[in-house]
Parts: sequence; C-alpha cells; structure tokens
Amino acid sequence: MRFTRRDLLKGGAAAAAVGAVGGIGACASGSGNSGGTTPTPTGPKPVTTVQQTLLRGKPGKGGYVPLVPSPGEAYIVRTDLGIKAQAGRENRRTGTLAFAQITDVHVVDAQSPLRVEYTDRIGDPPSTNTTFNSAYRPQEMLTAQVADTMAATINAIGSGPVSGLKFGFTISTGDIADSCQQNELRWQIDILDGAHQVVADSGKKGTWEGVQGDDPEWYDVHYWHPDGTPAGKPEDLPKTTWGYPTVSGLMDAAMRPFTSTGIGMPWYVTFGNHDGEIQGNIPPDIPRLREIAVGDQKVWDPPPGMSAVAFLASFVATGKIPQGTRIRTVAADPARQVLTHREFIQDHFTTTGTPVGHGFTQANIDSDTGYYTFNPVPQIRAVSLDTVNPNGGADGSLDAAQFSWLKDQLNTARTDEKLVIVFSHHTITTMENGKLADPKTQQPRVTGDQVRELLLEYPNAIAWVNGHTHDNNIWARPKSGASGGFWEINTASHIDWPSQSRLIEVVDNQDGTLSIFSTIVDFAAPAPAYDKLDTPAAIASVAREFAANDWQDRTGYTATVDGRRGAATDRNTELLVAKPQGF
Repeated sequence: MRFTRRDLLKGGAAAAAVGAVGGIGACASGSGNSGGTTPTPTGPKPVTTVQQTLLRGKPGKGGYVPLVPSPGEAYIVRTDLGIKAQAGRENRRTGTLAFAQITDVHVVDAQSPLRVEYTDRIGDPPSTNTTFNSAYRPQEMLTAQVADTMAATINAIGSGPVSGLKFGFTISTGDIADSCQQNELRWQIDILDGAHQVVADSGKKGTWEGVQGDDPEWYDVHYWHPDGTPAGKPEDLPKTTWGYPTVSGLMDAAMRPFTSTGIGMPWYVTFGNHDGEIQGNIPPDIPRLREIAVGDQKVWDPPPGMSAVAFLASFVATGKIPQGTRIRTVAADPARQVLTHREFIQDHFTTTGTPVGHGFTQANIDSDTGYYTFNPVPQIRAVSLDTVNPNGGADGSLDAAQFSWLKDQLNTARTDEKLVIVFSHHTITTMENGKLADPKTQQPRVTGDQVRELLLEYPNAIAWVNGHTHDNNIWARPKSGASGGFWEINTASHIDWPSQSRLIEVVDNQDGTLSIFSTIVDFAAPAPAYDKLDTPAAIASVAREFAANDWQDRTGYTATVDGRRGAATDRNTELLVAKPQGF
C-alpha cells in the first residue's frame, strides 16, 4: 500500500506603481458591516505588498534566514485569456466589489492527542520524502496569534487599494482549523468575530504537554524546544543543525490569553479537508479516534523497530494502538471534541459576527450539505462549494447533487444577469479524489476538470478563488479555440511561509472588459524580537520567521519562482476578463 502526504496525514517606487494602475477612489460604498462587535484598529493603516513586502534574507548558521523588508511589487497586467488591455481604462473604471480572502489558517491545537508529530522526522533532510512534512511545524503552536494578527491587518486596511471600495466581506477558503476539533474552530470563530478572550491552550491550562515542552522525561531532539535544553540532555536538531534560536518564554506566551481584534466585516467559510477530516485525511466519525481526541493518552513514539508508516497503517486499520508504543499521559479535554460535518456547520451559528452561520443556513444543517450562495453586491453572485470528499483523503471532488446544484446556480445567475465568483478549498488540479463513489448516494464523484468545463460554458463566471496548495498561484482558464474564460486564483496559507492573504477587487473598465485586481497582504507586525512577546502581533512576527525557516520547506526557489510566494505573476496582478454582453 502506497502512502502519500495527502492520502494518509494530512516603498516609494511601489507607491508610484499604485498610481500607475489608476487608483479610482471611493466610487461606491461596499456592504461591509462589523455588526458593532469588533474594536476599531489603532495605529497607522497597514500597507500591502504593493508598497513593501518581506523576503528571506541571507542565510546564517544552519541556513537560518532573517526576514528583510523589501521593495513593493507593482501590479502586473495579465491578458492570458485573450482579452486586450485597452488604453485609458484607468480613467474610466468604476468599482464593483472588494473583498479579502484568507485561507489555510490551520489554527492548531498543538497539544492534542490526535497529533502525529512522530511521523515528521521521516522528511528531515537529507531525506526527500515529503509524505509527513505537515505533521509537525516549529511554529504550529503560534497559529492563533498569526490568525488574529492577519484579521487585525485586514480590518485596518479596510478597503480595496485600487478601487477604494470598502471590503464587502472576508471569506476563508478552507482549513480554518487543523484537525476538525471544536476548540480549534472556536478559537478561530472568536478571533474573526473580535472582542473575545482567546486562550489557545488545551489540556492542563498553563502547562505545555506537547512535543515542544521542556519536560526532561519527554524531551526529543527531533523537535524544536524554544525554552532551551533540559540539564543533561543534548541540544535539539533544529538548533544544532538548522540554526533555530532559543526563545525563552515563548511557550508561556503561546498559552497567554489575548483579546481578539476581529475581521471587522461579514465573514464566510468554505469547507476544507482539515475542517471536515481528522488530520485532513480521515473521516471524523470513527469512534476510536474521537475517543483519543478528548482522552488522556498521547502517542509519543511507535514501538521499537516499527516504522511510523507501519504504526499508522496498523492503527488506522484496527483502531488499536500497537503494543510497546510509548504513550504520554496528558490532561483529558472535552473541548477537543472532533466535529462531524454537520456539527462544524452548526458551530458557526454560535457567533457574535455577521452573518449568523457565516454563509451556512438552517437548510445546510437539515440536509448536512456545505455549499451555498450569497450576493455581496447586486451585480455579483458568490458560490461557495464543499469540495471535501467524505470518503477521506486530502484532495477533493463534488458529489453529483452539488454539481447539479452548481449548474442551476450558474443558469439562474445568467438569467439574472449576475457575474459569478466561485469559492472552494481545492484547486482544479487537486480535485482528483473521485475514484470512490459517494458514500451517501453511491454515485460517482465529480472532479475538477468537469467543474472547469462547466464554468467555461458560462461567460458570466469570471473567477474561481481557492486555497489548499499553500502556494500563491494564478492560472488562466481559457475557452478552447476562443478568447474568454475565467481566472483561477489560488492563495498561500497562514501557517506556512509566506503567511499571506489576498485582496480581490472587481472593477468595470467601461470598455467591454473587467479587471480583477489581486493584491497580496503580509500581516502587519513588528520585526521579530525574542525578548518582547507581549502582543499577538509580536508573537505572530516570530512565527512567520520560523515558518520561513522550516527545515523541510527550504526548497522551491528558482530564478522566477520564489518558493511558496510563487512567481510575480501569481501575486499583485490585474487580470483582464471579458464583460459578458448584456451585463
């Protein structure tokens, strides 16, 4: 049996560039509404990567790099769909919609008994095995602070940098949580709602029981231990081999309560595989795994002589922990309850943010379906898909009923003369998990290529916005043999470098074309200071540096592609698309 990562685990000149693309001012008001639940951000308004961005600096000991402020990146005009960029459009534009996309936030309960960190070392260099690289990350215990800082940044930016329109909404395109645990989801809901005390700690409060702790009995050199090395123990490999520092007090800072700022506008949710499956791969209704999540037994190491792959295969197949496994007793915690698909939907109705349900409706609860539509402005219909395969597996697909529903939405939108923007977690090329029939209906699943061909039949479908890859990508999806088509906009994660989000604006050029502006956002935080961990932003800044130095993620850098940041054409762009006749 073959196991894969997805199958088993899972400045000044730049400011001038803004003027060059033709900022059009506040041409219309958006529909943003904080509902009175979030504090007003203080301090200067954050900039986007058009003004300034962050890059990996010069490697030091063990290849460890600092992050250095770098010049911004101007918008690149893309005409890959065969739509000509007509002169003078910057003087004719009117704004239609501006919104923010966050994706793959992965708020992690890094102390959970469901974690399988012991598999991660399989991918330590010089190994090229990437099967389990997401099982453990040195920055994973800081994900709540990263999420809060990004939400505060988007809240403070407030409006589209090109159109000037107030953001109508923010949408999370999946993997809002890491392992569909209720405490992970609640932390993120409270972060986006704002004005909540968030305590990203589980088990015995105030005592770290995860692999990063400094308890000598459970110390393991394969993991980074921020607070230092226990007496009589060797230094961990992240410090000796990969250049990681000692950051005393970081684990206490990670567990410290903080008050969330909030996203400051309506926010919506799209299902991701980590929202609907344990470790992003395993259906959440397996009783034994649900028991382990809330229980007090955390697997530390497989039995001597048994590989991590063999251990997982045995455990998944039998539901029993093999004899001889090294197990740490931790504090049980009912807040770690694994949520079923329906329970995940229901939890979004316990909120102080808007809209209640965050896109999901009572009909979604009743039918246990995770797809819906909303109209952010009169000209546009947003369609949120549920691409998670209930059979398990990290990649996605649609069930036949949802595919039929999607076609109905496209037909209705065309009749109503509305443009369509589709949202999902998975990309077209990662919607390949369709080999097993749908467990409810026994009908074949629908793959990404089929959805792409359907969208190409509708000239009013202008964009498909998604996540899942943890990379920045923008792909043109043209009609065969003719101009036209739509743009697929894929955005990097919060948890991995470059820890970015994306702003998207739709403007009408008043010449038969539309422009979709894409602007990448680095969250606003001070330079990393290991001795000053007094705010979520300060902690998030340190987390971002650690993400940039993950020893298993130091590849993918070429002359044109900057690792997960992608190419310049995947970041700040103006994407030309035809305006359908009659719209």
